Formats: sequence, structure tokens, C-alpha cells
Amino acid sequence: MLAAIPMDFSALPIHELAALTTAVCWAATSLIAAVPAGHLGAVAFSRLRQVSVAAMLAAFVFVTGRWQNLSHHDLALLMASGVIGIFVGDSLLFTALNRLGPRRSSILFALNAPMAAVLGYANLGETLSPLAVLGIGVCVAGVMLAIFFGKRAGNTHVFEQGKGPLWIGVALGLGAALGQAIGSVIARPLMAGGLDPFVASMVRIGVAGLCLSGFLLLPIPTIRQKNPLTMKVALLTVGSGVLAMGVGMTLLLYAFSGGKTGIVSTLSATSPAMVLPLLWITTKQRPAAGAWLGAGLVICGMALLFAGRT
Repeated sequence: MLAAIPMDFSALPIHELAALTTAVCWAATSLIAAVPAGHLGAVAFSRLRQVSVAAMLAAFVFVTGRWQNLSHHDLALLMASGVIGIFVGDSLLFTALNRLGPRRSSILFALNAPMAAVLGYANLGETLSPLAVLGIGVCVAGVMLAIFFGKRAGNTHVFEQGKGPLWIGVALGLGAALGQAIGSVIARPLMAGGLDPFVASMVRIGVAGLCLSGFLLLPIPTIRQKNPLTMKVALLTVGSGVLAMGVGMTLLLYAFSGGKTGIVSTLSATSPAMVLPLLWITTKQRPAAGAWLGAGLVICGMALLFAGRT
């Protein structure tokens, strides 16, 4: 009976849905990662999760033979994308997370969406429909509103406590957003050309892990591992890596294979709005009304993006 029902899966916004799922993964990861990142330090935390996820992806890619279609040209570009987008971007993001907490660092990282849209227009010649441009603007406004008004008065949870000068945390968050945007623009043509997303993730995450391993060897006390690795911290670190990079990053690269840079980046950057209910569950403190209004704008913006994606 089901066979008689016509199904046109090509009409589904599958690439945009993949980007949206990436946002869900990143929202959950920002909470999971807060404790182990603070325990180990941003660099040691990033190194452990990237090396572990890269090893898992490498085993899968080589067993399935997916790596055989990877050219030297693609390899070089993926390595550049990994160094800028993950090695630099991820390290800056988790340093900002340690200083600002998940809510405030998320707003800064969400700015990678408009950055990527501009870079995609300037470097890839991508154009967006007026409806899609409006959707991007509404999404960004919603994310900003959700974060700026996401804290209720008197909230003293550790996730809401800042550390050090605010301007340093802001600079780190903006650097992370720019790194993510540049890495996305470098990878976009490769993914549109049919490159396997698992192979792309393996190369990008692997080279970032190697860079971080070398970085930790430098005689710089501030980047050293802060505390000994415990089983709980190791499980949280690897788990956050599998969710954010093994699943989220691979879905993001798949989204770039058929979606425009600005739209995909905007949808993946809606994670701050998605963090709100997760923070409510975790901290037992309800976000302010303005935060929910921002989340509503994000939903409206996503609807406009889906409608104007062609």
C-alpha cells in the first residue's frame, strides 16, 4: 500500500535540516563541554576530543574505503579549512566558553553566520533571495535577543559567571566565529563537488588535532593541561566530541554539499536559542521572557529561510 504513495524526497529541504540538526548537536555540546573544558583547559580539552573523534572517523573511512577518491588538491584545502575553522576556531571558542559561559560565548559564535554569508557572496559568488536574506536577518536578531535577554536577575549559576576582562572574552568569541566562517567557505566548493562528508570531517578534525598536539609541546604555561584527566572528564570530553564533531560537523559538511553558505551557516548558528531550554533543565532557572521571544524569532527566521532557499 505504501508503495502506491508517490514520495518526492527531492522536495525536502534535506541540507537545511542537516544544518539545523548540527545546531541541536552544538547546543547540547556547549553544556556538556563546559565542565571538562574548565577542568582540562581549552587547548588540552580540544586536543583530546579532536584526536579521539579523528581516530574514530579514520577507522570508519578506511574500513569502508571512502578515502580513495580524495585528491591531493582536496586534501590541501581541507587541511587549510581544518586549521582555520577547527584548530583556531575551536580553541578560541572554548577559551571564550571558559571566560564567558555557554550563553554569552554562543552569541558571539553565532555571528559566524553573517560572516559566512558575506564571505560566500564575495568569494563564491553566491546569491540569496530577498526572502532568504530576510530570514538570515530575523534569525540573527532572534539569536541576539535570546542571548542578551537570556539571563534572569539574580542568576548565580556557574554557567552565568564570567572570568577575567569582558573584552578579552568578546575578542576570543569573535575570533572563533571568523575562523568558523572562513573554514566553511573553504570547504563549501569541495562539498558541492561531491566530496564524502565523513572523509572531509576526518581530514579537518585530524589536522586540527595534530596542530593542537604540537601546540601543547610549546613551553607556554597558560596552554598546559590544568588538572589530571579523570574517567568522568574523559567520557564527557569524548562524548562532546562525538556529538559536536563526529555527528554535528559531518552533518554541517553534508549541508554544504547542497545548501548555500549563508543559509546553512545561519541555521547551524541557531544553537544559542536551542540552548535556552537545555539551560532551564540544567540550572533549574527559567530564562527570561525576552529570551523566549528571541527563540520565537529564530523559528520565524528558519521558516523564511526554508521558504526562500531556492
